[in-house]
Amino acid sequence: MKRTAKINRVTKETNIRIDLNVDGSGKSKINYPIPFLAHMFTLFSKHGLFDLKLAAKGDLEIDLHHLVEDTGLALGEAFAKALGKKEKIERYGHAIVPMDESLAEVKAAVDISGRPHFTFKAKFPKELIYAEIGKERIKLNLDAEMLREFFESFVYKAGISLHIDLVRGKNTHHKIEAIFKAFGVAMQRACAINPRKKGVPSTKGVL
Repeated sequence: MKRTAKINRVTKETNIRIDLNVDGSGKSKINYPIPFLAHMFTLFSKHGLFDLKLAAKGDLEIDLHHLVEDTGLALGEAFAKALGKKEKIERYGHAIVPMDESLAEVKAAVDISGRPHFTFKAKFPKELIYAEIGKERIKLNLDAEMLREFFESFVYKAGISLHIDLVRGKNTHHKIEAIFKAFGVAMQRACAINPRKKGVPSTKGVL
C-alpha cells in the first residue's frame, strides 16, 4: 500500500499544493516564494527520504505569518493522510544533527501518537531573508517565533508529539538548517515500517 497524499489548501490568504510520498528517495520539487524556506523544505525532503512536491503562494506583502503557518498545516495534514492507520510504523524517532558549529537535537520526541504536543527550545536573532512577489523581491525577517508557528501548525495537523532543542551554534542559517535536517531524519525514523510489528504500535490498539 502506497503511503502518499495530495493536499490543496486554498484560503483568501494562501494557496498551497502538496504531493507527498512518505516512502520516497528524497526527491523534491519546491516552488516557494521564500527561497530560504524552499531550501529548508528541500533539506527536510532529502534527509527524511520523503518525495515532496510543494507549490505555494501567499500574502507576503503583509508578512510571513499566513504562508508559513498554512504551510505547516498543509504539510502536517499530508503526513496524517499518508500514514493512514499508522500500522507497523516505528512511531518514535530521534536525531542529533550537527551543521558545522551548530547542533540541533530532535529528541526521542517525534512520537506519532495522535496527540499533538510541541516543545521548542531555540533562540537566534532575526535572519534577513528575501521573498518574491511576482517580479518584485522584498526583504523580510525570519525569527524563532515564526519557525515555532510552522512546527506548531504541523504538529496540530499531523497529530504528533515533537520536541526540538537547539543545543548550540553561532550562525543563524546553520542553526535553522540543523533543525530542519534533524526534523527530517527523526520523522523518517518514526514513519519507517517495521515488519516485525503487527497492527498499530500501541497497547490501546489505536493511535
